[in-house]
Amino acid sequence: MAADPVPLSLASGRGRRILALLCAVAFLDFVDASITNVALPHIRTALGFSVQSLQWVPSAYLLTYGGLMLLGGRLADLLGRRNVLLAGTVLVGLSSLAGGFAGDAGVFIAARLVQGAGAALMLPAALSALTTTFTTDRDRRSALGVWAAVAGLSSAVGILAGGLLTQGPGWRWVMFVNPIACALVIPAVVVMLPRDRPAARTSRFDLLGSVVMTGGMLLLVYALIKAPDQGWGAARTWGELGGAAVLLAWFVVIELRAADPILPLDIFRVPGLAAANLTGLIGFAGMLSMFYFLTLYMQNVLGYSPIAAGAAYLPLTVGVGIGAGIGSKLLGRIGSRAVVSAGALISAAGLFDLSRIPVGGGYVAHVLPGLLLVAFGLGPVFVGVTTAANAGVGPSRAGVAAAILNSAQQLGGALGLAVLSAVATARIHHLASAGASVPAATTSGLRQALAVGAAFAAAAALIALATNNTREDAAAAPPPEHVPDPAPAGARETERDAHHTKELHS
Repeated sequence: MAADPVPLSLASGRGRRILALLCAVAFLDFVDASITNVALPHIRTALGFSVQSLQWVPSAYLLTYGGLMLLGGRLADLLGRRNVLLAGTVLVGLSSLAGGFAGDAGVFIAARLVQGAGAALMLPAALSALTTTFTTDRDRRSALGVWAAVAGLSSAVGILAGGLLTQGPGWRWVMFVNPIACALVIPAVVVMLPRDRPAARTSRFDLLGSVVMTGGMLLLVYALIKAPDQGWGAARTWGELGGAAVLLAWFVVIELRAADPILPLDIFRVPGLAAANLTGLIGFAGMLSMFYFLTLYMQNVLGYSPIAAGAAYLPLTVGVGIGAGIGSKLLGRIGSRAVVSAGALISAAGLFDLSRIPVGGGYVAHVLPGLLLVAFGLGPVFVGVTTAANAGVGPSRAGVAAAILNSAQQLGGALGLAVLSAVATARIHHLASAGASVPAATTSGLRQALAVGAAFAAAAALIALATNNTREDAAAAPPPEHVPDPAPAGARETERDAHHTKELHS
């Protein structure tokens, strides 16, 4: 049986190459969530989407991406991070190829669903590979800083790339770029990533828990996606949310009794882990939804072309990179708690500034200042939350920890878009019925949504105060491999790891 990967240093060439590879995987997954946005009008015309069904182009990807993330993380622990990463990359490449050749709306939506499922395998496997490859405090902080910068800027790059491809070779290339990227990633993973030892035998796989959890997560994300159209007070919306709550409650009961649970609930005993993930959920609910509303403002109110709207986010990509770099350096000095809180407050200030956009606004005067503030705050939030959510978690549960974090972020994005869309839509309809012009009503609705987004970011800054401060607690906390785990399943896992270690040294 293959051993776990030997920890590497970022000072080595191999360490830097592996970091670049893992960040490329993250970039590919995050870009796919936004690259189709500016191509939507062209996709609708070419494939015959209705106005209502068009929302499933971005939503289908988010549905399986967020709904299957926990399952993907646990599979990475059970089957090996390298194996799951390869499987997910193949799935993304093939589904993207099918979507690029799609001749009707049904095939395209099916391709997006499978594409999201592949990404749900790739991302937690890549993040857990990163946290188990770079184990010293300094290297891990630096690696997570780079990861956070890539994650933060990828959404903006996705919008820009979508505009360039749509107005260049055509909208189908928003799908065709993935198979090319996957063809480069797959051999790189095979050559550069060592085989890692699975944390458990597949014969102990928690099948019932997996099915119930996946069903609950899919239904929850679906309900959040559909809520703005159905209405938050609609019986169907409440039925979907209630059904998701029942399934997830049943899942908790199953996991408490399972011999080898797919989600070991005692992982939440790691200090500050729950607070870090809640911070990410609430914070990203406000910050990531900004892309949607600001793009609507630039295209529908200011009259920007798709490529111009995409290019408008170029300063954000630079700002996120700078913010993440500063945040990663400050982690070792002031700790993740202060870094996340400060970053969230800076983003909240930027969103508040954007909530004052006028009907006849200009980019430099009314968009750029707030956009840069959000960018400078988003980088530290990404790196701080990612560090805090993975601190104190042993290698055998790195995949689960990564999946919990990314699930929280995806749920936050879906929740924010659902809530803020309802706020914007209500305001737009109210003003339109009162006789306001379409640009005035639209701008007022977008302003109100961005103001609520600012409140979400400010709330995340407060929640961050309850997270584990990595700098202060690093010396006092036990090594991740020795975090106390009183649950029976955890004890068996520790014994199994010790057995494997003995075999490797014999």
